[in-house]
Amino acid sequence: MSDSPNPQSGSPDKEPASEAQAAQNALGNTERAEVATEPDRPAAKPEPGSKPSLGRLFLDNLWAANTFTVTLLSLVLAIVVGAVLMIISDPDVLSTYSYITSRPSDAINSSWTLVSEAYANLFKGSIFDPEAFSGWLDGANGWQAVLAPISETLTYAAPLVFTGLSVALAFRGGLFNIGAQGQATIGVIMAALAGFLLPLPPGLHLLVAVLAGALGGAIWGFIPGILKARAGAHEVINTIMLNYVATYFLTWLIVQNGVQDPTRTDAISKAVDTSAQLPRLLGDNLRVHAGILLAVLATWAVAWLLNRSTLGFELRAVGANPDAARTAGISVTRTYILIMVFAGILAGLGGSNMVLGSTASALTPLVVAQIGFDGILVALLGRVKPWGVLLAALLFGALQAGGNRMQSYSGISLELVTVLQALIVIFIAAPALVKAIFQLRAARAARLQTSLAKGW
Repeated sequence: MSDSPNPQSGSPDKEPASEAQAAQNALGNTERAEVATEPDRPAAKPEPGSKPSLGRLFLDNLWAANTFTVTLLSLVLAIVVGAVLMIISDPDVLSTYSYITSRPSDAINSSWTLVSEAYANLFKGSIFDPEAFSGWLDGANGWQAVLAPISETLTYAAPLVFTGLSVALAFRGGLFNIGAQGQATIGVIMAALAGFLLPLPPGLHLLVAVLAGALGGAIWGFIPGILKARAGAHEVINTIMLNYVATYFLTWLIVQNGVQDPTRTDAISKAVDTSAQLPRLLGDNLRVHAGILLAVLATWAVAWLLNRSTLGFELRAVGANPDAARTAGISVTRTYILIMVFAGILAGLGGSNMVLGSTASALTPLVVAQIGFDGILVALLGRVKPWGVLLAALLFGALQAGGNRMQSYSGISLELVTVLQALIVIFIAAPALVKAIFQLRAARAARLQTSLAKGW
């Protein structure tokens, strides 16, 4: 029993309570007792009218740090930074900022003219040129001029799809394939040699040349794979060194008798026979060839391999946790070898596109360009997922195709396209930075970072 005095029974320390106050206190005690004795009630459900609208849900999800939003905003940031670089690198435009306080319109107008024309030419050279379309309607030019920008984009994108898939496949298996450049180099060598040394009929000749390129890449991928599996040698070091070996081997091979063009004194090989060249899809006046169809087919094949096959499950399991995969009975040694062989096949196919397609018809020291290293960027931009790699390759192909027109018509250096590519990858690889700049919701950012790191 409590020793505290009861206020209703009178206390020597307090005045007696009035009847009204006593009734009010009794009513309050009754209500508190009812609340204490009732079981916990479920929280009241919101009325149907208070449910957020579909448009509101779309806007909330759109302005979250998901993959689509971060990628789109990364493109916007890269475009803005690229515009700033254009302005500060143009002396005529930069001079207008010396008197910006007196006449700000000069600086604004000149900057807008430079940037808008440059990006307009980037668009016209990669996707669609309204002037060419109107000229086709008027009869001033043919339909080939209308499809020329898309043709160039697809031509540049085709080899990048293969090298991007090569890097992405190795990533999903837990390996960092820096050797796509070397694997593509050996692939282009084997494809070219089969293209001008083997006298075969047209259909069979093309098939043999393509398979030879894939075989060359497979051999060059098998070497770091077996070293990784058997000796524990790190694949990054091995593939980087093999890149140099492949490059110098190409330089040496071109000038050898039987390979070098006998009518030339510079380092160039014989031309690939027309029977071994990939057919062009839109006629001889447009460069897009059947390599882009092979790239789409390879994308589907890699997606099926990763998501539908037993080997793909083993590959992803080894990439996630090799020790757990080994405990589950999966041969990590065999998986590492197969990963690098498949990655080499894809990179070799990308290299063969460079000499069997419309980019070049003979071996030169620079025939492979930088498709292997660009494939790393494509894989990162595509989130190491097959169809994402395809879309990223199309974007990089568009930047390359539009950059050529931007340089010709606007006088902007082609290196700016490389800067734009690097900026896009930097912003996508740092989603926290994009989230902080645009104040995206943090709820989706954690999931984004987890998905980006998956398979590394």
